[in-house]
Amino acid sequence: MKNNFTGRLFCLFLLLITIESSAQNKRVIFTDITRKAGISFKYTIGDYSYKNLLESSGGGITVFDYNNDGLMDLYLMNGTYLEGISDPAGKVFRNSHNELYKNNGNGTFTEVSKAAGVDVHQWSMAAGAIDINNDGYQDLYVLNYGSNIFFMNNRNGTFTDVTRSLGLGGPDKLNGFTKWSIGVSFWDYNLDGRLDAMVGNFLAFDPAYVSPSAPKMMPSPTEYLGQASMLYEQQSDGTFLDVTRKNNLYYPDSKCMGLTIFDYDNDGDIDIFQANDHQLNFMFRNDKGVYKEVGVEIGVAANSQGKGTGSMHGSIGDIDGDGLIDILVSDLDYGALYKNLGNGVFKDITEESGVASAMEGKSSWGAQLFDYDNDGDLDIVAANGTAEELILQYPLLLENDGKGHFKNTGKEHGAYFSTKRSGRSLAVWDFDNDGDMDIIISHIDNNGTPVLLRNDGGNNNHWLGLTLKGKDGPASAISAVVTVIAGAKKQVLVNQWATTYLSNNDPRLHIGLGPDKVIDRLEVKWSDGKTEVYNKIDSDRYITISEGKGMIIK
Repeated sequence: MKNNFTGRLFCLFLLLITIESSAQNKRVIFTDITRKAGISFKYTIGDYSYKNLLESSGGGITVFDYNNDGLMDLYLMNGTYLEGISDPAGKVFRNSHNELYKNNGNGTFTEVSKAAGVDVHQWSMAAGAIDINNDGYQDLYVLNYGSNIFFMNNRNGTFTDVTRSLGLGGPDKLNGFTKWSIGVSFWDYNLDGRLDAMVGNFLAFDPAYVSPSAPKMMPSPTEYLGQASMLYEQQSDGTFLDVTRKNNLYYPDSKCMGLTIFDYDNDGDIDIFQANDHQLNFMFRNDKGVYKEVGVEIGVAANSQGKGTGSMHGSIGDIDGDGLIDILVSDLDYGALYKNLGNGVFKDITEESGVASAMEGKSSWGAQLFDYDNDGDLDIVAANGTAEELILQYPLLLENDGKGHFKNTGKEHGAYFSTKRSGRSLAVWDFDNDGDMDIIISHIDNNGTPVLLRNDGGNNNHWLGLTLKGKDGPASAISAVVTVIAGAKKQVLVNQWATTYLSNNDPRLHIGLGPDKVIDRLEVKWSDGKTEVYNKIDSDRYITISEGKGMIIK
């Protein structure tokens, strides 16, 4: 009798926990505060029509702290009028430019791009924020249709264009047409203590080309030549040298839409995943300094039907808690979710995970793995919109059950997920430093306005925010692997924030801890091979770990 009573009490206890957990998840609401926050940006495609690939691709989002005040700021990329590409009526957009929004720390932002010197009047696609000279301030590398621009941070709220002195403008043309860069990843590829840069380039866009099969539609990317992505090695004097061919990375007809840098096979060196548009994806495996393309061999080149689709970017994370880093690739079909099997190969689980049924027909662009409710597993947010025509789609918020199975629950978590838009890039960040991840999404529909979604309720669970600083600055911190043990849960994370289409997320690692108030053990495996261990770290705060110097509490 006593055992039956005890058993019933235990079952009731489990039921209450389940109900409480479910209620807690439902309390997480994403609130649109764009206008209230003072973000007035409007994206332009250079004219009023929607007729070519350049116009359909959208502009990126970069999150970084440009003035070192501990608050994440926002840089939004814009299109502009281009002679010979835009309609004549688009001349009214000649003064459109990128915009930098300074975080005021009170839930509002102030647009400061002109004062800061980063009001770029080119057709910009993306920007990489990085401390290139190890002075403690984030610099900004802007990737364009045309010449790229590198801005050095002057440490006084302004930037200076130093592109020519660094050698990072890129060639004027690739494969006979204007160079079209779509993003950059930074890391120390040769372990010399200096940051290097790989620039992803898209395709050889001929604005005069008309598709013979569908003259009234914009041509497919398959009808254009590609453009090679380029690896730049930083020299001892701070300049950069193109070493693409030297490293077996020269693929002149590839059509890169995103680069993701991490050690997929846990062999101690960093590999390169390149998502390609209407081509098979690449995985450049690093074998002791020698790169070999192995995408087909390891199972990440195609979707579950064996097709090279309109892939956008690889978002990385451990989706099922097995300690191995998996890859989510958004695309224009139904996406691809590659489960890391731990033996150097991946298994496509797009259908069985629920991702395919949720994303099918949505035409996903920006997508990101992130823990929106701080329960210790990675969920998915995706921005959607048809490419060839301006057809609006619902955005997605997919809830992870903790075992790598996803269900679309967006409509339960805010009105935005019940509103059709034409989304492109997105970034996740904690703009108000309250411990839960907010979302910002760009759009190219008739509104053209971004949406800032404040996470209300995600910090009901415990969390930790982590900044890693390598001994040589970012060189040994980027793609470092962090292992966290709290209670019965073990999480493995990669310190890599450039993992979504055209965009850079909050550069701080965000770790959801569920009910656990203390991290029992935190291990950092720096990308230079060194390992450090920290014990008994209290939650619900931001900390910094400096390689060889210990932990700093903010």
